[in-house]
Amino acid sequence: MTTFVDRVVLHAAAGNGGHGCASVHREKFKPLGGPDGGNGGRGGDVVLVVDPGVTTLLEYHHSPHRAATNGKPGMGGHRSGADGQDLVLPVPNGTVVKRVRTKRDGTTEEETVADLIGAGTRFVLAQGGRGGLGNAALASPRRKAPGFALLGEPGRSGDYVLELKTVADVALVGYPSAGKSSLISVLSAARPKIADYPFTTLVPNLGVVTAGSTVYTIADVPGLIPGASRGKGLGLEFLRHVERCSVLVHVLDCATLEPDRDPISDLDVIEAELAAYGGLNDRPRVVVLNKVDVPDARDLAELVRPELEERGLRVFEVSAVAHDGLKELSFALAGIVAEARAAAPVEEPTRIVLRPKAVDDAGFTVTAEDGFFRVRGEKPERWVRQTDFSNDEAVGYLADRLARLGVEEELFAVGAKAGAEVVIGDDDDAVVFDWEPTMAAGAELLGPRGTDLRLELEDRRPSRAEKRGSHRDED
Repeated sequence: MTTFVDRVVLHAAAGNGGHGCASVHREKFKPLGGPDGGNGGRGGDVVLVVDPGVTTLLEYHHSPHRAATNGKPGMGGHRSGADGQDLVLPVPNGTVVKRVRTKRDGTTEEETVADLIGAGTRFVLAQGGRGGLGNAALASPRRKAPGFALLGEPGRSGDYVLELKTVADVALVGYPSAGKSSLISVLSAARPKIADYPFTTLVPNLGVVTAGSTVYTIADVPGLIPGASRGKGLGLEFLRHVERCSVLVHVLDCATLEPDRDPISDLDVIEAELAAYGGLNDRPRVVVLNKVDVPDARDLAELVRPELEERGLRVFEVSAVAHDGLKELSFALAGIVAEARAAAPVEEPTRIVLRPKAVDDAGFTVTAEDGFFRVRGEKPERWVRQTDFSNDEAVGYLADRLARLGVEEELFAVGAKAGAEVVIGDDDDAVVFDWEPTMAAGAELLGPRGTDLRLELEDRRPSRAEKRGSHRDED
């Protein structure tokens, strides 16, 4: 029997981008033919896809660490590296994805980022890093021979909680051994395990019911007991499976032999647990008085029925064993489900909304914090991650890019002075340096940044025709 798992913690890591290549084309009679380093490949994404054939998260319980492949580095001869392969993870319909964030005080919080409903629904859980540009792509009229390349960007990674919430129209709730499994077995083609001891049902069972022209799904939720909303028994573990339903059906055991239980008290206990869990007050309720094939149970059902109807509840007396009252119950649930579907908001077609940036949006921010200045923004943080700080020319290229973006001017505007400590990025992977507005570029021996005197000398070297002409002039 397959173990049912409906909550796991997944450690996902996308692939890193491949590094760009710094290479110079060389051939006979032309040892410095210009930069020809290729770009690095993109890192693979980690993607979740709803698969109707998957019903549990057991696979990720046993193997919680998942990583996509890295992009390949670029090579000389203008050869770009291959992209990393995306890692596609199938998940059940109704999976909720939550990102786990760690606060500064060490505590964690969960933030819902996706609710995957519908076969084929995709969600990029972790995005792969960009590949670094090779020095051929970095060449320009002003920078003819870059002696560096950009590094591949690291892929995104993090911890995520996957929770499965059963997608059903009707949820059967009640005490253990109230007859929920028997009821779903006669209403649908589902064949759950049925026995005469409590907590026989350890996993939610899902069945499909056809009543006239309406087809709906019905879920048998494991038994609830007092204290379920606080983690007692199995209730808290599976209460999430009733969140998506359109109607709640209280299955009350009219033939229980326990002296301190009766249908009214059972109903009050289950309602108290649902209220403590929260978010279910707006769902219509239906009461099923089960096991009326037992003579004493039928008498008890007739006794409590008026009180239940006074509370505004629709009551059905049924027997899963004798198949009494099942047709009326099935069609009544179909009517409630049809009304809920009709009242549901109509899904509009997806529209692409273009939101252009404001004309005064610089793409970054500079803030003065306690003793230092922090630079935040997508571009500067990505540029920092892709810079090889062991290469002076690459560091100078980063300084030029930041200056063109306007970071230097903004630092002046917020009061930064030469020698001030500047931090780019978050605290975890930030780059800290002492700011010098007139920072040198490095590679001074080779001329201005991005140039190579050897290439210029190669360009000024006379050709063979010019040499022959000069010899004739001397003669």
